[in-house]
Amino acid sequence: MPGIDECLLEAMRLPGARGAALVDWTSGLALGSVGEFPGGDHEAAAAEAAEVARLTAEQRAFTPDGYDRHESADGTAGAGAAGLVDPPVEDLIISNRDSYHVLRFVPTSFDSSVFLHVWLARPDGNLALARIRLGEMAGRLVLG
Repeated sequence: MPGIDECLLEAMRLPGARGAALVDWTSGLALGSVGEFPGGDHEAAAAEAAEVARLTAEQRAFTPDGYDRHESADGTAGAGAAGLVDPPVEDLIISNRDSYHVLRFVPTSFDSSVFLHVWLARPDGNLALARIRLGEMAGRLVLG
């Protein structure tokens, strides 16, 4: 199971990847980052992405019907498989004229307050592939 650094390096192998970070959306801090970021400041990019993630994750309109923060993916109360807490949202995709930002929420054994943020160049980026691979990475990521 990969740690943060291995996961971020794997994310950088996605077509069009310009930068990748693991961010805590409650604090806005990057737990790890690699590559470049908009404006050249990975900490500012992490804080700004965390604001978007937090606003989305805390809104009932974007969570599944009947979602309970401590409910597992199979609908049973409490933590999910292997004691992991499922985040309220799977991922966010933000696009602009020249790039895509994919934020993939990561199930954790604590409170699911982290996400992977990958910045992709639009001409080379593949959103479908990025979404699939980030989901796989999030499932394998070891935090601790």
